[in-house]
Amino acid sequence: MRIFNKSVEKLFTSRYRKYEYFSKYPVEQQEQVLFSLLKKARKTEWGKKYNYKSIKSIADYAENVPLTDYEILKADINRMVEGEKNILWPGATRWFAKSSGTTNDKSKFIPISKDSLEKCHYRASLDVFAHYIRCNPDTKILKGKNLTIGGSHRVNQLNKRVRTGDLSAVLLYNLPFLSKFRNTPGAEIALIPDFEEKIDKIAEATINENIISFAGVPSWFLVLIKKVLEKTGKNNLLEVWPNLEVFVHGGINFEPYREQYEKLIPSPKMRYMNTYNASEGFFGLQNDLSSNDFILMLDNGIYYEFIPMDDFFKDDRKAIPLSEVKTGVNYAMVISTNGGLWRYIIGDTVQFTSTYPFKFIITGRTKHFINAFGEELIVDNAVKGLQDACQKTGAIISEFTAGPVFMDASHKGRHQWIIEFEKEPENLEDFAQKLDLALQSLNSDYEAKRYKNLTLTQLEIINAPQGTFYQWMKQRGKVGGQNKIPRLSNNRDFLDPILELLQK
Repeated sequence: MRIFNKSVEKLFTSRYRKYEYFSKYPVEQQEQVLFSLLKKARKTEWGKKYNYKSIKSIADYAENVPLTDYEILKADINRMVEGEKNILWPGATRWFAKSSGTTNDKSKFIPISKDSLEKCHYRASLDVFAHYIRCNPDTKILKGKNLTIGGSHRVNQLNKRVRTGDLSAVLLYNLPFLSKFRNTPGAEIALIPDFEEKIDKIAEATINENIISFAGVPSWFLVLIKKVLEKTGKNNLLEVWPNLEVFVHGGINFEPYREQYEKLIPSPKMRYMNTYNASEGFFGLQNDLSSNDFILMLDNGIYYEFIPMDDFFKDDRKAIPLSEVKTGVNYAMVISTNGGLWRYIIGDTVQFTSTYPFKFIITGRTKHFINAFGEELIVDNAVKGLQDACQKTGAIISEFTAGPVFMDASHKGRHQWIIEFEKEPENLEDFAQKLDLALQSLNSDYEAKRYKNLTLTQLEIINAPQGTFYQWMKQRGKVGGQNKIPRLSNNRDFLDPILELLQK
């Protein structure tokens, strides 16, 4: 174990030095990444189609290669799934991360090449702990185990040589040898497809382990924590795992869950570290735990571009390189990756809080907003508004989603929120008023539409019993793993099914 720890420490030191380099030379690092990707892929079908050999500059790349999304690349990805070689990335891609997304029920198969697996996802895992150890030299993280909840999709053999699963399942299945010493439970439990069975067995298998860290999605970890406390009869998690010190989380915004975690893990020394990872790649991590923004990871095989959201829905929209971004502007993120995604609009929106170093926050999704009345409400507004209302009323929120109630001949429009409270406010109408006022202070377009109730009336809140969102996600086959509860929608595709569930 001592030899193992020394080997890991060397890896962490090496990765942190690399971070220091690209922080000093971010634009140069990104240019290097782009031309490395182009060189490697120039003999692929995609590389030949867009003449990668002739691209000599960042401007050439933006001019010659079109912006894409999953629908544009879908036919080529399907060919890769069937085992065809040299389509978007050299050779054959053996793994695909299965993702249904959060806007429809169609499965997406995101290619996970050997390069993206090793030089993006696993390298980023090293980066996370390298930064954590650098910032917390007193850590005992290498003296215990890391607890991870595996994916909800079974690893499936699509054909003789191609497999698929959700991202966490793919990563656990291919876990590097050294990492297996630190992770618990074993793959035979972590990859159980039935979420409830898996949670029960993880709890049984890990109760007596020396758990130092967690890694996963906050909403699903709450289910595990409550199961562990139920089995042990303990009041809080530190009575089970006294050496627990950090939760490395990602996938969804942590703030709506923070108060619940602080109650279940009552220690001022407990740390929460945010990461920005997706099936398509690992993009950022929180290197300063006192701040909520991420550093942009610039050397893991991803080249970034950004589309200002003011231009996103225009026919002539253009993406700009990292060197041209400004703070305070909402951008749609565009990526080119060592998995074979080229100028791919991932669907997330970000806003830079600083440049040199490049740090940012996630503001929402290009498809997750409410703009039914011109109010342009984004997820970032929603989360901050709820935080304000909770702070003023003492409420604690477990889950929520929101969408429009469209105007008709006799009624004006409004927003409808379905909220599951961990701790309900004393007065739901007062909570609704405070949330409405907070949103007006955060979003001038929403404020304008609410002015004297001319377009929008005050938002409506429906108080959902605890467990409602879990049951809804279970009905949809989206429990566990990378699955996320959609926060905002510009239609009623999420609200109406939940309301039907509440009426049963």
